[in-house]
Amino acid sequence: MLFYFYITSKRKLKQISLITIIAFFTACLVYIQAPKTFSTFSTSKGPMAIYKGDASRKNIALTFDISWGDENAVKVLEVLKNQRINNATFFLSASWAERHPEIVETIVKQGHEIGTLGYRYKSYTQLTTLEMQRDLNNSAEVFKRLGVKDVKLFRPPNGEFNKEVIKVASRYNLSVVHWSINTEDWRNPGTNQIFETVKENTNPGDIILLHASDSALQTPKAIPLIISYLRDKGYKNVSVSQMISNTKTKTKVVN
Repeated sequence: MLFYFYITSKRKLKQISLITIIAFFTACLVYIQAPKTFSTFSTSKGPMAIYKGDASRKNIALTFDISWGDENAVKVLEVLKNQRINNATFFLSASWAERHPEIVETIVKQGHEIGTLGYRYKSYTQLTTLEMQRDLNNSAEVFKRLGVKDVKLFRPPNGEFNKEVIKVASRYNLSVVHWSINTEDWRNPGTNQIFETVKENTNPGDIILLHASDSALQTPKAIPLIISYLRDKGYKNVSVSQMISNTKTKTKVVN
């Protein structure tokens, strides 16, 4: 009887081990095939995408995406001016920028940094390599006409990218920038909720995603709460370029 129990247990252990191994490799396969769940990526020996700065320095970067509308961008800029923030990073759709040159000029005059979202604001994972190149060329031409110099940062529309997107961006000397905190302010979850998302998740080196498009109606009111909290906690706001310059950054691998 004891011998039978031993055999049964041994067989069960083998079954459990086999199931565990299968589950492990299944999880790995799902992990590899689901790039949208990653914060950011790098190729194993090539160009990279950045989602967080050096955690040993108490810096944070406020970033604002703009792809449409003109009213909210003006409000956001006014709030930042009143809060004495002159080094946020604005990622602009170039097609939006060429329609609103006066707002682009204000962003530059206030001292903020400009990065690109490409020209058309269409997911780069849905484009061919040639289409990506054409879109980035159009973007570069627009910013050149607007007098915006040294655009070195690229945030793929919707935060969707893969190894090919990173490679194409690198050919244009663009650093791909993701984020470590997504406020989802464009959903208008409430001013306090936008603030709480930052409050509950912020750590040194974070890149915070906000929006200045007209869809993010509650963002202007949330900004003073966010800035006040960050200052009270001893954080220093820096541009993304300042964040990643001569510091350690965090990346993840994409296949």
